[in-house]
Amino acid sequence: MQRRSFLACSAVGMSVLGLQSTLALYGPDNLELIDCHTHFYDPTRREGVPWPAKESTLYRKVLPEHLRALQKFRAVTGIVIVEASPWVEDNQWLLDLAKDDPFIVGIVGNLKLGEPGFEQNLRRFAGNPLYRGIRANVAVVQQLIDKNDFADLRLLAELDLSLDVNGGPETPAVLGRLASKLPTLRIVLNHIGNVRITSDAPPAAWQAGIAEAAQYSNVFVKVSALVEGAAHTGQPAPSELDFYRPYMNVVWQAFGDQRVIFGSNWPVSERAADYQTLQRLALEYAFERGEQATRQFCSLNALRAYQWLQRGPANKH
Repeated sequence: MQRRSFLACSAVGMSVLGLQSTLALYGPDNLELIDCHTHFYDPTRREGVPWPAKESTLYRKVLPEHLRALQKFRAVTGIVIVEASPWVEDNQWLLDLAKDDPFIVGIVGNLKLGEPGFEQNLRRFAGNPLYRGIRANVAVVQQLIDKNDFADLRLLAELDLSLDVNGGPETPAVLGRLASKLPTLRIVLNHIGNVRITSDAPPAAWQAGIAEAAQYSNVFVKVSALVEGAAHTGQPAPSELDFYRPYMNVVWQAFGDQRVIFGSNWPVSERAADYQTLQRLALEYAFERGEQATRQFCSLNALRAYQWLQRGPANKH
């Protein structure tokens, strides 16, 4: 090969390597990034709020405008709100909050499965296309499985709504059992099962549960509350990706690129790390898997899980 040709080829090679390096560090351009686990509330309302408690550092007005103002690793183009309040009318409060704010692309409500009035309330809120499902505690889900009582969960599926489930490291295995009973219900495991993240190998029981849940194509998983899982000593969470990598490997290897979803759990997450740090940890891992995997993690998988209404051009914040 002539020297000029060699240098030309080398320049092309270096350009490709530079592009790959840039992608690994910063991810693709024009990235749609939906934060699929946020909480908002306003203690200054006349009726107050049932959560968080007054003595909590979280007890303050927390609205989408406050998330918009945060320092970020990558711009957020939309959010899904998860209702933590057990008050039925707080579901409507969130819908009212979302009405004129295109930044909010979906709401996961809070209604009690198995309780009187569930169907009436669910049908009421589901009339709003922004209402994309409800969240339940794993203990409630386990009780319904034990009683073979799936009426409310079947209604969720019939209305094309999803079920978020929060609980401890036993949660993935429970969701595997639920998914085998209700293959048409989209189920979203919150916070990778709230496993305690340490420098030790991931717990075998949690790994087995993740593998069991991932067998079913209707189960998705949020990589949310990651930093909280690592801040169990009361100290700030580690900021190096390698600390979290063994746990993230378990999740991604089980669920693949098509059923893993980004979420922050903000503002609860700020007890462990700032928003920019938690974003970076999750996104750097996704960047390593390539552009398509990154786009799926940041928005496309959530679209499949929640089937949210596209609200027009994204607003980046």
